[in-house]
Amino acid sequence: MSARPPEPPVLDTRALTSALAQPNAIQHVRELLDGFDTELAAAFSPKHPIEPLVQARAAAVDALLRGIWQQVELPEHCALVAVGGFGRGELHPASDIDILILLSEAPSGTIEQRIERFLTMLWDIGLEVGHSVRTPDECRSEAEADVTIATALMESRLLIGNPECHAQMQALTSPDSIWPARDFFTAKMKEQRGRHRRFNDSAYRLEPNIKEGPGGLRDIQNIAWVTQRHFQSSSLSALASHGFLTEDEFQRLAEGRQLLWKIRFALHLLFGRREERLLFDAQLKLAKQFGYSDSDSNLAVEQFMQTYYRTVMELSRLNEMLLELFEEELFEQNGGEPEPLNERFQLRNGIIEICHDKVFEEQPSALLEIFHLLQQRTDIKGVSPSTIRCIRRDRHLIDDEFRQQPQHRELFMQILREPRGVTHEFRRMNRYGVLARYLPAFGQITGRMQFDLFHAYTVDEHTLMVLSNLRRFALPRYDEEFPVCSKIMQALPKPEIAYLAGLFHDIAKGRGGDHSELGAEDAEVFCLEHGLSNYDARLVAWLVRHHLLLSVTAQKKDIADPEVINTFAGTVGDHLHLDYLYLLTVADVRGTNPELWNSWKARLFRDLYEATHRALNQGLENPLDREELIKETKDEAIALLASQAVNTERVLDLWNSLNDEYFLQHVPGEIAWHTRSLLSANKQESILLDMRRENDDGGTSVFLAGRDDSSLFGQVTAALEQLGLTVVAARIVVIGPEQVIHTYTVLEADGSTIDDPQREQHILATLQQRLNADANSMRVQRRTPRQMRIFTTEPRISFSVVPNRERTAMEVVAQDMPGLLSRIGSCFDALDIRLQNAKIATIGERAEDVFFMTTSANAALTPEEEEQLRSLLEQKLAPNS
Repeated sequence: MSARPPEPPVLDTRALTSALAQPNAIQHVRELLDGFDTELAAAFSPKHPIEPLVQARAAAVDALLRGIWQQVELPEHCALVAVGGFGRGELHPASDIDILILLSEAPSGTIEQRIERFLTMLWDIGLEVGHSVRTPDECRSEAEADVTIATALMESRLLIGNPECHAQMQALTSPDSIWPARDFFTAKMKEQRGRHRRFNDSAYRLEPNIKEGPGGLRDIQNIAWVTQRHFQSSSLSALASHGFLTEDEFQRLAEGRQLLWKIRFALHLLFGRREERLLFDAQLKLAKQFGYSDSDSNLAVEQFMQTYYRTVMELSRLNEMLLELFEEELFEQNGGEPEPLNERFQLRNGIIEICHDKVFEEQPSALLEIFHLLQQRTDIKGVSPSTIRCIRRDRHLIDDEFRQQPQHRELFMQILREPRGVTHEFRRMNRYGVLARYLPAFGQITGRMQFDLFHAYTVDEHTLMVLSNLRRFALPRYDEEFPVCSKIMQALPKPEIAYLAGLFHDIAKGRGGDHSELGAEDAEVFCLEHGLSNYDARLVAWLVRHHLLLSVTAQKKDIADPEVINTFAGTVGDHLHLDYLYLLTVADVRGTNPELWNSWKARLFRDLYEATHRALNQGLENPLDREELIKETKDEAIALLASQAVNTERVLDLWNSLNDEYFLQHVPGEIAWHTRSLLSANKQESILLDMRRENDDGGTSVFLAGRDDSSLFGQVTAALEQLGLTVVAARIVVIGPEQVIHTYTVLEADGSTIDDPQREQHILATLQQRLNADANSMRVQRRTPRQMRIFTTEPRISFSVVPNRERTAMEVVAQDMPGLLSRIGSCFDALDIRLQNAKIATIGERAEDVFFMTTSANAALTPEEEEQLRSLLEQKLAPNS
């Protein structure tokens, strides 16, 4: 048995009366209230009901306001009224205290002075008071003009003073006088839609607002407000007694509000102020306070947030359904003659509905059929709220026996293969709770989050985003977004294979073990059970198993190396696997965090796809050859330069000083650009600088030629970061005695390309200035954002030798911090290590960078040299260093 909750504290009214009579009354009352708040905080526990504490604080403030009201001796024709949440008798520790001072007539100078004294005392005590002073007629005119004021007055509660004046105000602002139920409903729905838009219509935010966000406390209140305007009763239990809520819906709303109230109460106590956002640091602390602990596969904070997300998702669905039901009742939308669709469904005013209340009970297959009908009939505008209620009520009928029925499996695949409405209906299936019933593994990832800045969505929302991205590739009206992906997708023989891979690629997250392997096993079983051939089932499983392969190869391997391309092509095997994998990768990465998708990643993935496509065309038995690739690159570059009237003999003479690595690391267009710049350079300049925007939206290249100085990488990256640029790639090639070429690919901090010539000139001038300055002055002055400071990543450094290349690859996983690349560069400088290539990737709060390097003698690092570098990097990159 759980321990009985402690009795909530009660403000001692006798002590309050005594305190108010003291010469320094404000200090005594403040101490009394502080003592009460301390007792209130001590009484809070997530294990116990929250309502008594919320009501106890409202009662304490009631007593305090009455006592001060009596102290200032306002006349009897005045009234003190609680409005808004305070009017409901609910106050969280730092909630606003909204009051209305109601006057039967315009105030005189004496009354104004007493009101001012009353309010000043409240503020001096430290109460957050929102107030208005009005007559009943003024209340009516203000409320008529503003539905928010009308809503606050609906919940008014007389604290002390003239009851007749309060009753008059209530009559003047009632539905009989202003805002009848229909108008009020329309206004509140408009207000809610606007509020939801501010949160991108998603309850799944990394730091959600528990009050204003979709599925938050305001959505519960909105249900109560619109029904109160109609039924004249605002309590959830009263709504159930009117038949507006079923018993199950009432329980879900009450339980959801209970959790959100507890979280809000805890947030106010934690911050000591009004805070409605579940900030990252609060998530960590509340997870522990609410009794969660880390497991092998899930952090405590991830479990806590999954509970939160599932709750607000359910509340959001209830809010949507109940308000639609109310709209149907208010506006009599269920009138008109129905148009039969079949024995189970009919259309009424363009809305699909079941023919009778027992349809799903008698024919459970209709729980899937309705979504297929919605795809097939373009004239269907939506689903009737009463039908949604029945789907929610009867979705438990989708059990193991239901899932094993061949006709149900065929129906599910028909929905997936339908040429229109796939994404829309899968999202609807998810909202109504059908998808999680049909795919129990999907139910396990519902609301699951990953505690980092990289994964912007819960796993279920991310999965539906990936499905949506794949569908956009299939629809010609979106061809301009990703032309290559659209062309590939629209030529696929079986697009449903891509959709199934997207549906299953993350379905095993949070189970422990490799989610790709576990998901592949689930996918193959599902596909075979749903009638796919052995080949197609294995293809879907292969895609799930390898869904990270292309992005990891592109972002962490040197894809200019033919060996890397040949190895990747060998794993992929054929063009069909490559096509599906490329589409899944782009859809997946775009659907993980829109802010981290950029033109550079798009180009990187496309370059790997095209290089692999070429390797497969040539045949796996005829792998790409380094010499052949270099020759083709030179030939293309020579052709470009010849078309620009550049002397071929001068070009070849310059190229004699460049090694093979240079021609492997750069494409013909870059080589032609570098060559023109080098041939036209002023020989007196110690450093040559140039910039070029890539034609295919792959970012902006910064080209530098100068002295072979191991400190140069750190200086350049520090200067670029100070300019607000993100470095996504660096290539460094020695071109002769004491001479080196650096090529950096950069983006603006928001991931966009640089498209302003003046901005380019400013970058070049600043770089020139800083590179001529003292190297020791190259410090990055940048504040770490608040969200970043919550996370700590201990540096992890791993080494591997690149086969046949006599160089070392080093992966650095570390906390993203100001000047990270320049810190790493200073380590290279200290140990006289020559950097040749770098792949830079920021994954939310974490950097995952790969560097290809040699010793000053152009050899791979020895184990001893690796350990020296590791030790120095761990020291330089430690969090908060």
